[in-house]
Amino acid sequence: MTSGIFEAPAEPRPTARRMRSDAAANRERILAAATVVVRRDGEKVPMATIAKEAGVGIGTVYRHYPTRAALLAALTIRSFHRVLEHAHAAALSEEPAPAVLTRFFEQTIAARHEFVLPLHGGPVIHDKQIVALQSEIRDLLEQVLARGRRQRTIRADAAPNDVIITGAMLAQPLPHAADWDQLARRQARIFVAGLACTGQPLPGS
Repeated sequence: MTSGIFEAPAEPRPTARRMRSDAAANRERILAAATVVVRRDGEKVPMATIAKEAGVGIGTVYRHYPTRAALLAALTIRSFHRVLEHAHAAALSEEPAPAVLTRFFEQTIAARHEFVLPLHGGPVIHDKQIVALQSEIRDLLEQVLARGRRQRTIRADAAPNDVIITGAMLAQPLPHAADWDQLARRQARIFVAGLACTGQPLPGS
């Protein structure tokens, strides 16, 4: 009689693709949870708190991010990628520059809970990938402003940093503001109106 003929079939091993998919899902859960708790409790929040919020073991957190610095860098990169998506959409739009900038600010306000960035109170991290993302965002916003200057809808002295700094402020609610999203959108519209071409440079520029 052939041995093993009545043995139960072996459990199928997970494929490499499935393992990669699971790892990617865990990373995203960790980053999403870390964004919440870092914004709520600060960058020194215990890693165990992040693991609990993500619904994974502490070992899973350290497997993906061996140090707190690595996790904070990943959060910052993830946040800059969100901004980059919005900046890409702005640069590709064929609408007038003021309308494009208004939408960019609206997207920034809507996504404010996802940001852990230096101008949003996050840690300052020196990383080549972060520097490259910042540069790409500035270049894309400059494309929008340059088109507005050519079309005479944006004042000549408007700079990408004006847009970036204003976006950062709009993404940080003031304490006790009753409806920050509505208030921030109003401030964004006022700012964009101020960028409209007037022919007069800003004092001190």
